[in-house]
Amino acid sequence: MDAIPNLSTILSAIGILVILTNLIVQVVKKATWDKVPTNIVVVIVSMVLTLGAFFGYCQVNAITVTWYMVFAAVVLGMLVSYAAMFGFDKLTQAIGQLGKGQ
Repeated sequence: MDAIPNLSTILSAIGILVILTNLIVQVVKKATWDKVPTNIVVVIVSMVLTLGAFFGYCQVNAITVTWYMVFAAVVLGMLVSYAAMFGFDKLTQAIGQLGKGQ
């Protein structure tokens, strides 16, 4: 029972994954500007990071991975990609408005 994370741990992990996804996509976007749409890059990066974090957590805590846990990690990856796509745009828009004094 100790290996099951509580809600605050899950929310912290989501926040960290969103930040990492935004950082990696901003770097990768320079190389794939005209070749691949940014939203596809965001989904791929968020899935790789989320599934990597999930399997790493299971490995460290000796948790047996089942299909429904992997499914939940994929759903979490989609939530991370959604937050990374639209959260970053809203954040930059809010910072831009603060700079204009509105």
